[in-house]
Amino acid sequence: MTQYLEFEKPLAEIEGKAEELRALARTNEEMDVADEAAALDAKAEQLLKDLYKDLTPWRKCQVARHPERPHCRDYIDALFTEYTPLAGDRNFADDLAVMGGLARFNDQPVMVIGHEKGADTKTRIAHNFGMARPEGYRKAVRLMEMAGRFGLPVITLVDTTGAYPGKGAEERGQSEAIARSTEMSLQIGVPVVSVIIGEGGSGGAVAFATANRVAMLEHAVYSVISPEGCASILWKDAEKMREAAEALRLTAQNLLELAVIDRIIAEPLGGAHRDASGTIASVGAAITAMLDELKDKDGAALIKDRRQKFLDIGSKGLAA
Repeated sequence: MTQYLEFEKPLAEIEGKAEELRALARTNEEMDVADEAAALDAKAEQLLKDLYKDLTPWRKCQVARHPERPHCRDYIDALFTEYTPLAGDRNFADDLAVMGGLARFNDQPVMVIGHEKGADTKTRIAHNFGMARPEGYRKAVRLMEMAGRFGLPVITLVDTTGAYPGKGAEERGQSEAIARSTEMSLQIGVPVVSVIIGEGGSGGAVAFATANRVAMLEHAVYSVISPEGCASILWKDAEKMREAAEALRLTAQNLLELAVIDRIIAEPLGGAHRDASGTIASVGAAITAMLDELKDKDGAALIKDRRQKFLDIGSKGLAA
């Protein structure tokens, strides 16, 4: 059953009426509702196009958070073969908000790392809703260091509201762990490509997205803070999240203009959750293209390219 977002309620009503007609027809074979249902389907399709034709930043946030949107595990299961998960930070514990390990992508050995939010209540709690603790970032550092040692490209899939801000996480060095992950991303002499598949929140996202090439799904978001958090700080009112979303310039379109990302991956009409397999295939094609762009660079060139990319962030948009 499709879960509808707040702004999709008119669409839910039309699609619900079409399904009710078909349900009635199934219980009464003499009823002919084909024309009426087809008319409702056409109306729903047009409304869907109208709703997604020009989404506001806040609506993009809602789409990026849709519970049925494909998550890290879905991409790994579909795009990678021989995936061997690696657990633990060799220091404190294994953080299930971060998953990663050795795999093959297009038959090429790689290291894949990503945030996993979970798909239902039980798994969301187990994965802490994709909010990593210090041990999650230290696990990522361990995997990236291993990738650098063995010459494996690193592919990261970013989907987090941000690093977990709990007391225990802070006591165990949350900010230091994020910084170490970002530092390792800059240091390794292998291709690093990243895709923002849902939310890219604050340093918790930057720790994985410090890459040679960064792509974003069309309706993903990437920002220093959530709109609600920004509104609470600036206006002391979380309900001003719509204004905050506008001010943060957190959409893929904004970030491409500012050279924070390198490409936008188109989503199916209605968002990634309406055609998960199509979205995953598009992400796979984008990863292939990004790796191809980097395949002829040696380690020193890759490190230089990555550092320069982050020094140049914002210059394009500021010059305009």
